[in-house]
This record gives sequence, C-alpha cells and structure tokens, in this order.
Amino acid sequence: MEKRNLTNIRLSGDENSVIILDQRLLPNKIEYIELSEAADMYAAIKELKVRGAPALGIFAGFALYVLSKKAPPPKLKEYADYLVSARPTAVNLEWAVSRMMKADDLKKECYAIRDEDAAMCAAIAERGLGLLKDGDGVLTHCNAGPLATSRYGTGLGALILGAEKGMNFNVFVGETRPLLQGARITALELMNAGLDVTLICDGMASAVMRDKKIDAVFVGADRVAANGDVANKIGTSGLAVLAKHYKIPFYVFCPSSTVDLSRKSGGDIVIEERDGSEICELYFKERMAPEGVKCFNPAFDITDGNLITAIVTEEGFFKKVRANEKRGNHV
Repeated sequence: MEKRNLTNIRLSGDENSVIILDQRLLPNKIEYIELSEAADMYAAIKELKVRGAPALGIFAGFALYVLSKKAPPPKLKEYADYLVSARPTAVNLEWAVSRMMKADDLKKECYAIRDEDAAMCAAIAERGLGLLKDGDGVLTHCNAGPLATSRYGTGLGALILGAEKGMNFNVFVGETRPLLQGARITALELMNAGLDVTLICDGMASAVMRDKKIDAVFVGADRVAANGDVANKIGTSGLAVLAKHYKIPFYVFCPSSTVDLSRKSGGDIVIEERDGSEICELYFKERMAPEGVKCFNPAFDITDGNLITAIVTEEGFFKKVRANEKRGNHV
C-alpha cells in the first residue's frame, strides 16, 4: 500500500483549537476535525475520535491549553474534571490533566507532554526490538501504534522501528472486539510501515499459537497497577492465558506514566463499560444479533501480573528478561 503520513493530534495555527484525526473513520477515510469547545473535546474522547492512552494525555494537554485562553482558573478546573470523566480506565488522561493544572505555563507544558511521549516511545521501541529476531512471528491486540501515541507507538514501536532498519516480522493482528481497532487501525499502521500483516479474528489466537506461528505477544496498556496487573483492551487477558499455556513470552509496552502506584492491584482499576450496540450493530450493514438480547461490553480487562513476561517502559523492564531468548526461557 502507498505510505501515508498520519498525524493524530496538533494545535491549529492560531492555537485556538485542537485538530485531531477522526480515528472512528479509519481505514477508509482520512478526516481531520477542529475542536475548540469543552463539550466537543469531551465527545471526541468519549466517542473514540481520539483514543490510545498516551494520545489521550497529549490531547488533554492541548485541549486544556486551548480552553485556558478563554476560561478563568475555577472554570478550567471544571473542564479538567469533565475531560477526565470521559474515559476512566486510561491513566494517562488523568495524569496529563493533573500535570497541566499544576503548570505555570500551559503552552510549554502541553508541548512538553507531547515531546516527552515521543522520546519515551522511541526508547520503548529500542528496548522492544532487542527482544526480537529477524523473521519472528508476533501477535498483537487492539492498537498501540503511532496513532495511539505520538511517534512509534508502544506495543507496535519495536515492529515499526525494526521495519525502518530493514528487519522483517510476520505480524498477526487480532481484530479486537468490540471496536475492531486491530482490524481498522493496527493493520493500517503496520502495513503503512511495510510489514507483513495477517488479520485474524480474536477467537483464532489459540490456533496460530498452536501452529507455532507466534514467537511473542506484544500489547500496550491503559493502566498498570502497583503489583504488575495490567488493564488493556478487552481480550488481552485471554491472550496472556493462551501464551502461558503455549510457553510464548507475553510483553506489555507502555510509558512510565501509565504505571499507577495508587492502584494496588487490577481490582482497583475502574473498567469502562460501553454501549452494547457496539457489539451487534456498529460496523455492520444490518443488526447482527436478535433484538432484545442482553450485551456485556467492557472496553478493557485485567491481565494478572503473573501472566506477563515483562512490562517494558522507557526506563527498562519491570521483570528481568534476556534479549533475544525464545519461548519459555525468560526469567
């Protein structure tokens, strides 16, 4: 496919609005929207026009800077709390808002949040690349690429960096219910990077693992608890269980800002539950389930820390691993 330059978040030229790529429309349509009002910014987060834990933090920084130009401090605090309430599971949104509200220079701070994320993503990508060999098969879930962050991404960073260096990987992408972010966004980003991509339904993960097509599982995270439990898109926990059964290393990639020491375990993380129509109506031409059927639609699940080989941040590994070792040999 023809390589496209996709920028997810930026300020307008006059800095009176935030411009975002509407990620709901991918991969079929590239459309940017301009936001200057708090209600529209809240809706952009809630409706997943902008998404991905680090990207939410970057967006919140730019949004609060824009709003600060016309809102006195008490009103800005209201806006800050309002934006945080849009999505409770991803910690970077809350973290960035808190950081902005403590800053003396909001313009400087919002750019610092973005630039620091880009540097962190590059460092994470370098660390992750050390866990792979040319030709490895990697399974990923949901979306943890450039559109969810600022540059390389977290869970996808090593793969994209490797492609830049001429390495080849066979990447299997889970479609990721209920919002199909793997199919719609991850597949687009990886193909855009020139990688070999195979899309699978979420229920096919066990089959490709059993067939020895997977050497590692790479995912991102929306919040990491103090004990190493991880909140990520629904279905992540099941992949970790399968990976343990098949003795495949399971890696979580995130910036250190995603680690929330105030949450002792995954049980302390609030899990966002979304409208059931996303399962049986969204992306279908016609409704695909009987009217009146009950739907359970959590956006995230908790992966127990003991199922995770290592959590990789820009600062290092949360668990000691030795680069380039294969299945079952990680400490």
